[in-house]
Amino acid sequence: MPPRRRDRRRPRDPSPETSRASTSAASSSSGSRFRPALLAPLLLLLLLLILAALHFSGRLSLPRPQAPPQRTRLSVHERGLVRRDVSASEILAEHATVSENRSRRHFRNPVLAYVTPWNSKGYDMAKLYSTKFTHISPVWYDLKSDGNKLVLEGQHNFDAKWVSELQSNGSLVLPRVVLEAFPGVVLMKKKLRDKAIDLIVNECRDKGYDGVVLESWSRWAVYGVLDDSELRNRALQFVKHLGKTLHLTSSNLSTHHHLKLIYVVPAPRMKELNNQEFRPEDLLQLADSVDGFSLMTYDFSGPQNPGPSAPLSWIQYSLKTLLAAKGSASHGHSHMIFLGINFYGNDFLLSKGDGGNAITGRDFIYLLDKYKPTLQWDEKSSEHFFVYSDKGLRHAVFYPTLMSLSLRLDEAQDWGTGLSIWEIGQGLDYFFDVL
Repeated sequence: MPPRRRDRRRPRDPSPETSRASTSAASSSSGSRFRPALLAPLLLLLLLLILAALHFSGRLSLPRPQAPPQRTRLSVHERGLVRRDVSASEILAEHATVSENRSRRHFRNPVLAYVTPWNSKGYDMAKLYSTKFTHISPVWYDLKSDGNKLVLEGQHNFDAKWVSELQSNGSLVLPRVVLEAFPGVVLMKKKLRDKAIDLIVNECRDKGYDGVVLESWSRWAVYGVLDDSELRNRALQFVKHLGKTLHLTSSNLSTHHHLKLIYVVPAPRMKELNNQEFRPEDLLQLADSVDGFSLMTYDFSGPQNPGPSAPLSWIQYSLKTLLAAKGSASHGHSHMIFLGINFYGNDFLLSKGDGGNAITGRDFIYLLDKYKPTLQWDEKSSEHFFVYSDKGLRHAVFYPTLMSLSLRLDEAQDWGTGLSIWEIGQGLDYFFDVL
């Protein structure tokens, strides 16, 4: 069984905090013969020397600034770029050239696009390609416990102008809310359960959102909620109650439109589903109370088992398992699935133990430019990858390509599902042409 997905939220800032002792020492020296004004240029020089040393030692890789996208009348399909035998030089030459027709949709089903504050490019992409996205989910909120109280954090992320612009272009804006609160507080106490729902619904109403994307299943799995039949049922009831409350609340668009709920669920991994998996019967129980399921068909591999991010065979297995056989009750809900598509990749260390990290499109282009690798097509996973060596250490890089994305869009089209993209600030510019 591959490891569970890693946390997709912002990584902890590794930079050390500023020393208060050094600050107070500098201020107390104002009466000495040393002039603090001389300190700034000396520190700047020292910083430049350290950065240069890190860069040339290979410990720091600074991507080149990206040029603005170039426009062309031809799509990536018309330019013949969607194929298996792609080269690093071709990607370097073509990735920043996009079709001038940004409104043309190749994928007709609903598309949910995630946007994160730590990849600000996503905010611009959401506006540029808003006609390709039916739903946009900024990753802004966490609902947390504070003793016996509940706190909704993230209001400072709200951008009224950005939200309004997207809605005026026809996209629904549903921010993601992660339910971090201790389950014993939210699920076992009706007063606090109602309070949690009120906090979410009131935030939607006050900010003019069209609903929310809720993520809680993975947190409940960690707390052991899903292994207890009573708690598991209470968890499902919480989602149902939130959905019904949102559906009774008018949206900002008009009194005829009501707030929506999309629920984030993990993709099945085991042949024999355990309690922590989201099952077909769970989908059926929630189907009348939610408007869609964001299926996380990515993060299949990790540093302990380097490999593809989302093997096509695993995606097919996940859909077959969750929607069961054609003609079954759950299969009729395929239109409610937003099939997860990753716009990020991974750079895995293959030598001297496990290791690796997620990479964005900018990182990918930097690696192609620096190492000039040969891209290989893995038939088993239907993904491209390449191997490179740095200072005697071998790395394997898996990152989406136009071909791998197109195959997954075809799979979604065949099943009648939508898409959920994690996340649009991490992709290459010409990825949007295939949508």
